[in-house]
Amino acid sequence: MADKKDYYELLGIDKNASTDEIKKAFRKLAIKWHPDVNKGSKDAEDKFKEINEAFQVLGDPQKRAQYDQFGHAAFSQGGNGGFSQSPFEDFFRGFGFEDIFGSFSGFDNEDEGGNNIQITVAISLEEAFTGISKSIDVSLAALCDRCHGTGSKDGSLKRCADCKGSGEVQQMRRTPFGQMIHIQRCSRCGGSGNIISKPCDVCHGKKRIQKKKKITVAIPKGIDDGQVLRVRGEGEQHLNGRTGDMFVVVRVHEHPIFERSGFDVFCKTTIDFVTAVIGGKIDVPTLSGKATISIPKGTQSHTVFRLRGQGMPHIDSGKRGDQLVKVVVIIPDKLTKEQEAMLRHDEPQVETKKGFFERLKEMME
Repeated sequence: MADKKDYYELLGIDKNASTDEIKKAFRKLAIKWHPDVNKGSKDAEDKFKEINEAFQVLGDPQKRAQYDQFGHAAFSQGGNGGFSQSPFEDFFRGFGFEDIFGSFSGFDNEDEGGNNIQITVAISLEEAFTGISKSIDVSLAALCDRCHGTGSKDGSLKRCADCKGSGEVQQMRRTPFGQMIHIQRCSRCGGSGNIISKPCDVCHGKKRIQKKKKITVAIPKGIDDGQVLRVRGEGEQHLNGRTGDMFVVVRVHEHPIFERSGFDVFCKTTIDFVTAVIGGKIDVPTLSGKATISIPKGTQSHTVFRLRGQGMPHIDSGKRGDQLVKVVVIIPDKLTKEQEAMLRHDEPQVETKKGFFERLKEMME
């Protein structure tokens, strides 16, 4: 049987490495060589067993001290030194990949950063068109000013007896790769490693309080309903002092005239019967002011005209979409006898300078 490799070399760490450095090194290697990542590889399986065995020893202060003094001989009794060699399939029935490695970093990712929050801001379509800065009043969790986040009235803290001040407790689990150390947050001290003897009068030992704050959010022009903006560093403050981010959900109110579809806007307008017949020009509203449309002769009701570049701006480029205008022809309910006769074109022919359509327009007004 070949000589066993040095445990420190297996994990790629120095002999003076701290417990945290050992855990980080093992986590990195365990993910790299895990059989789920290297399916069917016998070499990966063997490598995973070796680094697990190394971590089982070096991750335990008492076993590490024995190893530093006697080397592998300290664990040579009993053939495998207490490291189980059960089949992989038994292991994978009970544990998933994330279940094995989720706790090696000590705490969840949330503890490493701050807490993110989400708020909703409502704006008008005009504000979405031009862009706007909104001031928002929010209530956020932040470190207590009185105790500076310690939770203690006088600043004195007592070391937790359960975790010995580390904030973590270890549990041994039997796996096909031997006994693995499962690290989790200490439930007694909440992972701080300390017990508060005299709670702060302001936060009552919770270390954080709710603070009101006014935040200005820059909403870019062209924003659409339901889009989310991320404001970094404006979330809640964690016990480690780091601050999370704020996610702003933008809601755009419905407009009485315009409807939006992507970067195009749509509206309706009416024209009279004469304009539809003989043509003309009409003014229509746009988000940037009035615009004029030329109505050709014989325009039918529900004809759609396109005003290029009169829609919503693109957030990135500033290029604008189009405005689509649907015209609805209004036909009068009642006509005078003279108007009806003129439409039938059966009036007496009289010499006049005015043409038929001009006279018709005057009569309809």
